[in-house]
Amino acid sequence: MSTLQNKRILLGVTGGIAAYKAAELVRRLREGGAEVRVAMTRAACEFITPMTMQALSGQAVHTSLLDPEAEAAMGHIELARWADAILVAPASADFIARLHAGMGDDLLTTLCLATRAPIYIAPAMNQAMWDSASTQANIAALQSRGIIAFGPGSGSQACGEIGPGRMLEPIDLATRLADTFSAGSLTGSTVVITAGPTREALDPVRYLSNHSSGKMGYALAEAAIAAGAKVILISGPCQLPAPEGAELLAVESAEQMLAASLAAAASADIFIAAAAVCDYRPLNISEQKIKKNGKDPLTLKLVANPDIIASVVAAQPNLFSVAFAAETEHVLDYARAKRQRKGVNCIIANDVSAAGIGFNSDDNAVTVIDESSELTLDKRSKSQLARALIDLLAEKSKNIKDQAL
Repeated sequence: MSTLQNKRILLGVTGGIAAYKAAELVRRLREGGAEVRVAMTRAACEFITPMTMQALSGQAVHTSLLDPEAEAAMGHIELARWADAILVAPASADFIARLHAGMGDDLLTTLCLATRAPIYIAPAMNQAMWDSASTQANIAALQSRGIIAFGPGSGSQACGEIGPGRMLEPIDLATRLADTFSAGSLTGSTVVITAGPTREALDPVRYLSNHSSGKMGYALAEAAIAAGAKVILISGPCQLPAPEGAELLAVESAEQMLAASLAAAASADIFIAAAAVCDYRPLNISEQKIKKNGKDPLTLKLVANPDIIASVVAAQPNLFSVAFAAETEHVLDYARAKRQRKGVNCIIANDVSAAGIGFNSDDNAVTVIDESSELTLDKRSKSQLARALIDLLAEKSKNIKDQAL
């Protein structure tokens, strides 16, 4: 079920004895790598407690449409937007009828109305209720709208009758849901990305740094997550929200970034060094604020910072490694030389002096250079560029692995 990796699954639970199986379903989905949030109807809470579902999902459980705290931020709309897929299991006959009618009289039906994600239902009810003309008409109408029913199965039921209407087993539901997702180009891979600037302290209030915003590295993290990867984002100080689904390691200095990078690289498949690391740091850090001394110049002695990507390559020579070359002149020449010097598989060159694609810009244009090719990706948003880069790097990484076999 690797196609569930990093997928956002909203599990709806309705009232019925099969609600107890929803607990195992959460566990199965999370084992597949999915992030699971749960919305329960009032009737569902009579069969299994929200506390149980919260403990298993690791997330707050949503039970009320009119939750004052959530609705202050239009919580149900945000939850509907958050989901990559909605799975209602069990889906009672009552819920199926209300979903068919387009009702929005509780949280779960409202979420189904508000989402653009695909909706799947796992019917669970007495066999006579399942066979009734009304239920069959409702199911047919939902299927005509693109809503897919998983099951039901057939067998003995809690009421003592035998026939169709049993909710499918959790492992079966999790597998069927996983099969609806195509495998991303990085499914099953671990990608480590460095992003943002570093800060090198001069004294307790001042530091050396650069203009990096971290936008490119964060966009790469989001694209890698969308491609199915587990992402470890090692970030210098940025004013950006952490990409949802990434493991964020916040650092300040180049030496801190090096330590975090070496530790994370040990379990990585791909390492992308997108951070703008300060080349130098002060030789000595003043314990107190440095005071202005009239008109006398201030002399700073600087020492070279460690070369993070070269250190990672030396420590993990079989790791697929990618560096960035942010240059202001002779961009491609400097980038080619940098790739050779650092020993990386690929280097991504960009001209940070060009208007509209430099530091803090929302757009970028780059040239990807490896041992045998150079490919220019023209100006586009950093999000669009990140998706193109991730697909390209995933392909190059796979080719190298295939050659090694």
